[in-house]
Amino acid sequence: MAERSFKSEVKKLTAGAGEVFEGEGILAVTKALLQSGVAYVGGYQGSPISHLMDVFADANNLLQSLDVHFEASASEATAAAMLAASVNYPLRGAVAWKSVVGTNVASDALSNVSSGGVTGGALIIVGEDYGEGSSIMQERTHAFAMKSQMWLLDPRPNLPSIVEAVENGFRLSEASNTPVMLQLRVRSCHMTGSFVAKNNIRPAFTVADAAAKPVRDTQRIVLPPANFLHEIEKVEKRWPAGIDFVRDNRLNEWFGPDVEDIGIIVQGGLYNNLVRAMELDGLSDAYGTSRLPIYCLNVTYPLIPEEVADFCRNKKAVLIIEEGQPEFIEHELNTLVRRAGLEARVCGKDLLPRSGEYGVDVLRKGLSKFLADWRPELASNRDEEAPLQAAVAAQIPQRPAGFCTGCPERPIFTAMKLVERELGPAHVSADIGCHVFSVLPPFDIGNTTMGYGLGTAGASAFKPKDKRAIAVMGDGGFWHNGLTSGVGNAVFNQDDTVTLIIDNGYSAATGGQDILSSKANNAERSTKHPIEQAVRGIGAKWVRSLSRTYDIKQMRDTLREAMTSEEKGPKIIVAQSECMLNKQRRVKREQSKALNAGQRVVRERFGVDPDTCTGDHSCIRLSGCPSLTIKPNPDPLRQDPVAHVENSCVGCGLCGEVSHAAVLCPSFYRASIVSNPGRWERTRRLISRVIVSYLQRRDDRARSARAY
Repeated sequence: MAERSFKSEVKKLTAGAGEVFEGEGILAVTKALLQSGVAYVGGYQGSPISHLMDVFADANNLLQSLDVHFEASASEATAAAMLAASVNYPLRGAVAWKSVVGTNVASDALSNVSSGGVTGGALIIVGEDYGEGSSIMQERTHAFAMKSQMWLLDPRPNLPSIVEAVENGFRLSEASNTPVMLQLRVRSCHMTGSFVAKNNIRPAFTVADAAAKPVRDTQRIVLPPANFLHEIEKVEKRWPAGIDFVRDNRLNEWFGPDVEDIGIIVQGGLYNNLVRAMELDGLSDAYGTSRLPIYCLNVTYPLIPEEVADFCRNKKAVLIIEEGQPEFIEHELNTLVRRAGLEARVCGKDLLPRSGEYGVDVLRKGLSKFLADWRPELASNRDEEAPLQAAVAAQIPQRPAGFCTGCPERPIFTAMKLVERELGPAHVSADIGCHVFSVLPPFDIGNTTMGYGLGTAGASAFKPKDKRAIAVMGDGGFWHNGLTSGVGNAVFNQDDTVTLIIDNGYSAATGGQDILSSKANNAERSTKHPIEQAVRGIGAKWVRSLSRTYDIKQMRDTLREAMTSEEKGPKIIVAQSECMLNKQRRVKREQSKALNAGQRVVRERFGVDPDTCTGDHSCIRLSGCPSLTIKPNPDPLRQDPVAHVENSCVGCGLCGEVSHAAVLCPSFYRASIVSNPGRWERTRRLISRVIVSYLQRRDDRARSARAY
């Protein structure tokens, strides 16, 4: 795994009973799985759950010592299908991915496992990527849990609660023969804290034991007539068993006074935000000692009718704090309250926003409105914040997502812009991954994006007579979904489209994990399987592989050839260069080691000659590199600022390549920075300095003579 190493952190996973475990939420989840006797784990990386997969990979030796099988799944569907091991066998298994997109990909397998039910505990850890920090569409896992009747846990954001949720999730799954989803928000994944550890448990029944003693139960397979019985079993057996377990084991929590005529019902994951909002308005202290009754839903599906009735009894109104829409919990609460014959008013989206993340300020405003209606003496008297003045707001620079400095994907889109100048604009079907940043300035390339690895499939409807559609796909998306749904579909239907597969060596956007085509050596996984071989193996004929994306001329010419070739059928271009972020992490370690050993190290840097730069700035418009900026013109007779390369330059050479390929100015230069130079290099440098110094003094004397 390339993003970072967790080798030191995973040592904490060996903590025994009574020891205090400290670390991130992701590490706590892993420790909780081991304490629960998990037999197998799998998943697919994606924010905010990527680090969990990295921890699994770095802890592989520990997992093996406990007879725990770890699988770095090819997709979320692959991971969900692993849960088949828990259908017939008493195996505790856990899988993880980013939701909701990952849950959508896994939906087929999830629907099957939730229909047939499980024998062993099946836990699905979903990173709920919702809110302002999200990179995906704003949807909720709650809808899927309801649709397939899988229980959904949303624990309070602290490590003891998260660990208990993992352990209770397995027990709840086994008690009700139902898969359980554990929802972890971004803050829960990356928060730090501590809890008292327990001993790791080797599973009493391992996947090897299951393979040695196969069990077959056709009643668990989703085929008629069993599938009709599954629904009855869900309603009449699993549902009551799940409700009984949640109620009897008090998975939900109560805070605040026992008696009050108003109350708050909150999703567990929002509890910390609620306490902070109440603290700021004098309704709670920092430790959660609340002046109002709070019913905290660590289990958001199913709701427990008896608990809801007990909390709402003798109350005039309750406020349900439910992030996102539709308001599933609010609807169900209204039903349960009325069925119980209670008169409590359920307030929610009438006082809180229907969409968007419920931060502290949002909750303060909603809570203030609620109290103003039902307990005015407790309502905050604070003034609403004045909106940011337009003049001040205009000075705050926007920070849209963009490519890293030296990113090998940047020159690909520069080449596309150059071809666009010649052939005119084409429909570009974008894809999920770093390359989707091309949709933003300065490239403004990309008309649609439909899902991970679906770039080519998204272009399949276009059958232009005079211009081909272009699809973009990353290597991660290619192996995730694109090989079959994209390239295979294009070959089968003979779609006359152009597909650019960007091969940067990793599943880069999710943290730099190795994939099938990675060139890195991986002791645990099989790598170095070329994308071109897979593409040709599925039937593609017109295939070109470029080994250096920074060669813009070659990129431009190959793309032009694909767009203008008379050959029909799909055209595939595999553009290869290592992800610069991962490359720099590796190279900097190597250089640091070499420097410490006194070895010669050479670093490339690029710059701009301010006397030559014309101030046209076409290089910036066609590159957009963060290290390429502008500075005041040193010539007082010229007004336009000149281009400038900052110290963040990694020496990829793109700016110079752009200038030459686009026939721009020759102002770029390359410099080699040598550390620990050899004797001859030092001598040559000394001679050069002497000559330059002499020439400078001579010129100074000549200018002085002309002045007189």
